[in-house]
Amino acid sequence: MVQEKWVALSNTTMGVLMATINMSILIIALPAIFTGIKLNPLEPGSFVYLLWILMGYMIVTAVLLVTIGRLSDIFGRVRLFNLGFAIFTLGSILLYLTPGKGNTGALELIIFRIVQAVGGSFIFANSYAIITDNFKKEERGFALGINAIAATAGMSIGIVVGGVLATINWRYIFLVSVPVGIVGTVWSYLKLKETSPKIKQRLDIPGNITFAGGLIILLVGVTYGIAPYKSSAMGWGNPWVRVALIIGMALLVLFPFVERKVKQPMFNLSLFKIRGFTAGSFAGMISSMGMMGFMFMVIILFQGIWLPVHGYHYASVPFWAGIYMLPMTVAMGIFGPIAGKLSDGHGQRWIASFGLIISGIALLLLVLLPADFIYIFMAILLFLFGAGMGMFTAPNTSAVMSSVPPEVRGAASGMLSTLRNVGTTASMGIFFTILILGLTTTLPHTLSSAVYAAGGGGTLATEMSKLPPTEAIFGALLGINPAKVILGLLPASAISSIPHSAIVTMTARTWFPTIFAPAFMKSLHIVFYAGAAIVFVGAIISIFREPLKKSRAEKVDKPSTVDKSELSDKAVKMKR
Repeated sequence: MVQEKWVALSNTTMGVLMATINMSILIIALPAIFTGIKLNPLEPGSFVYLLWILMGYMIVTAVLLVTIGRLSDIFGRVRLFNLGFAIFTLGSILLYLTPGKGNTGALELIIFRIVQAVGGSFIFANSYAIITDNFKKEERGFALGINAIAATAGMSIGIVVGGVLATINWRYIFLVSVPVGIVGTVWSYLKLKETSPKIKQRLDIPGNITFAGGLIILLVGVTYGIAPYKSSAMGWGNPWVRVALIIGMALLVLFPFVERKVKQPMFNLSLFKIRGFTAGSFAGMISSMGMMGFMFMVIILFQGIWLPVHGYHYASVPFWAGIYMLPMTVAMGIFGPIAGKLSDGHGQRWIASFGLIISGIALLLLVLLPADFIYIFMAILLFLFGAGMGMFTAPNTSAVMSSVPPEVRGAASGMLSTLRNVGTTASMGIFFTILILGLTTTLPHTLSSAVYAAGGGGTLATEMSKLPPTEAIFGALLGINPAKVILGLLPASAISSIPHSAIVTMTARTWFPTIFAPAFMKSLHIVFYAGAAIVFVGAIISIFREPLKKSRAEKVDKPSTVDKSELSDKAVKMKR
């Protein structure tokens, strides 16, 4: 049994690390990818492809996790986990072989990423449940801590790996997952043993349609909400976005009523009566909002302002941003397992809550840094934020998974992961909206004045002032010099009227970052205040969870290899 539990931990951790690395690896490699498929990401119409390549993976995983978690309870967690490894590997191979160019190539990448996301969903939905099945209560926090930190740290590792591989060949960022996926698939099929109590039930079609439909429509609305619409910097005024938000929320509100009418629901809503499960799941969602918002904002600060100003060329800033973000990853790797181990003996509530408080304090202290900060101070705050997130993630995951009965751990794991992914996707809508609103009021005038000062003339000043804040932000995120891109899109007749000295000034490495910095930092401070408030709310929710007691969830601490398929519908209802 000792060998089996470590096989389960190492295999699930490998899967989660691979899946999360692939969530962030594209952030750094997108410039190389768009160059490879011959598509300019700042050309009109390309922004939608950019959004879907970035967010499509997160949306699909968020939608599928609860359904797959429920299917895993019915058909076996290890079986579907193994299937996830195989599907993910297939998606990675398809991405590596992407044949198309231009818009066709971008569409192929989106489709193949969806295939990859389906495989990742099987992995995410079952990892926590498989570990909980294999480890006793007194060891569970440490084991889940390692797995949870792999999931969180994978986001940072993906940035570094993407930066390295993109400098060689953009296809390698997908190829790197293939050998890992093949080894993981074979290893899990041969060594990972089924321990979950399977139950005989039918698939809840109405519940799946209501939940998946509502979540897809809602998250698609959020995605297009941060895209430009006509003359507006964002799409929140787009009638289709508003309809999507209304329909999506309506379906999600309808979901619990549908589940109450279904004989065998996809998700046992009575789990939300368990305060530990409810508080931990929503605290996890809020922490993911703070985590992803923090990562994106700091990466933009590094790539769009700090690194170019400090002598780094635009082509190399994505890679170096990943390197400079490493203190956060290191802190997570140190404090995650330690917090998980401590929580096994001293309880999860206060350790997890204190971790979120530390991360919230780090967000507040970031407001004190100027655009041209001294890196050692940023490194300290990155480490502090990562330490707090590490202290929260492991104990919180252990508390949530230990609070539910063994036969519904797959669904519980799926719901926990779903809420985290929803938090991740929603954070982009929330934080980018705050950032774009601030830039909309200040950036056009700032750019126009700077062009006049550089001798570019009125025509170029007008064109530059039309630069949507979204393109300025994503240009920084992609390691692109926006001024050079805009000049490249102008007609030759317009370029010929601009003095050469002005073109040299405006395409210099430091010109745009210096102009962009004041407007960006003003909005960024608001984002950090909002992020801190969100994280502190998560800490409050975490504090008010009840201490984990010896309950029905803990009466079966030892892993079981017994197939409990004989559980009747009546017994299942009693469990609710």
